[in-house]
Amino acid sequence: MSPARRVTISDIARLAGVSPGAVSFALNGRPGVSAETRARILEVAAQHDWLPSSTARALAGARSGVIGFAVNRPARTLGAEAFFIDLTAGVQSALAPHHLALQTALVPSIDEEIATYRRWRSSHQVDGVVVIDPRDDDPRMPALRDLALPAVVIGSLRSEPDHPATLQVDDERVAHTLFEHLVGLGHRRIAYVSGPAEFQHTRLRAEALWELAVEGVAGTVIPTDSSPAAASAALARLLADEVSPSAVVFDSDVMAIAGLRAAQERRLAVPADLSIASFDDSTVAALVRPSITAMTRDTFGLGAAAANFLIDQIAASAPLPDRSGSAPVLSVRESTARAH
Repeated sequence: MSPARRVTISDIARLAGVSPGAVSFALNGRPGVSAETRARILEVAAQHDWLPSSTARALAGARSGVIGFAVNRPARTLGAEAFFIDLTAGVQSALAPHHLALQTALVPSIDEEIATYRRWRSSHQVDGVVVIDPRDDDPRMPALRDLALPAVVIGSLRSEPDHPATLQVDDERVAHTLFEHLVGLGHRRIAYVSGPAEFQHTRLRAEALWELAVEGVAGTVIPTDSSPAAASAALARLLADEVSPSAVVFDSDVMAIAGLRAAQERRLAVPADLSIASFDDSTVAALVRPSITAMTRDTFGLGAAAANFLIDQIAASAPLPDRSGSAPVLSVRESTARAH
C-alpha cells in the first residue's frame, strides 16, 4: 500500500481479515461485531492513522453507542468466576434494548487501566465506562473526572465530591452477616482468605472480622490474587499453624471450592473438622458436596443496574447521585456447622 494513498475501509477490512461491513460497524460504534473483532479493527485503523468516523462523531456531538469495561484482574481467573460472567451478562442485557455495545479490555495494571480510559476518550470509542474494584485513594477516580468520561463505579462506599457516581453494595453489612453467622455457630477462630488487599471491599470485610475481637474471636486475614492456587496455598498455610482456624471464609466461590478440595485432600471433614464459606455464590457452589454456605447476590441484576445507571448518567445534563444496589442474602448450606 502506497504511503501517499489514503487508507480506505476496504484496506482496513483486508488487514483485519474481516468484511468492509464489519469495519463500518466497528468504526461507527454500532453493534454487530464482537468486542474482540471491534478491538482488532480499531487497532488496525489506529496503526494507519484512520479515525475519520470517530472524529466526525466528535465534531457532530454524536455518541459512539459503546460502553467500556476495563478489567484489571488476572485473565486466568475471569473465565472461572461466576461473578464476572454474570456481571457482564447483566450489563449486556441492559445495553441491548438501547442498541448499545459493550467493549471489554483486560489490563495488567491500574496504570494501564487509566491509559485505556484515555485512549477510549481521545478516540471517542466509548460513551462511558463501568468501573469495579475501587480502592482507597483510587487514582482512577480523579482521572475519570479530568477526562469528563461518564462512569459508574460498583463499590462499597459513597462517592467523593466530583468523583464518578457509585452503585453501592454495603460490603460492611455483608461481612458482618456472614462472620456473625459463624460466630453464632460457636466459631472463635475464623480466617478470611481474601483477594488483593488494596480493594476497598477487602479492607471492609477484614475490618468486620477484626471487630469481632470484642466477642472473643481471633481473626486472621490472608490476601491473595484471587486464584484457586493461591486459595489452596492459603488454606495449607492456615492448617499448618499450631492453632488452626475452625472456619475459613473465601472471597469467591471458586476460591472456596479450591479450599474445600484442599481440605478434603488433607482428610479433613467439612464441616465436621472445618467450616467453609464464601462471599460470592454460584450454581456450582450449591452443587458441590458439601454445598457451600455463601452470600447470594443477584450479580446479573447488579450488572444491569450499573448499565442502566450509566445510560442515565450519559443522558443527564448534570451528575446523578449515588444509587444502592440490591443487598446479598445469606444462603446457609452444608459446609458450615457448629464448632466443636
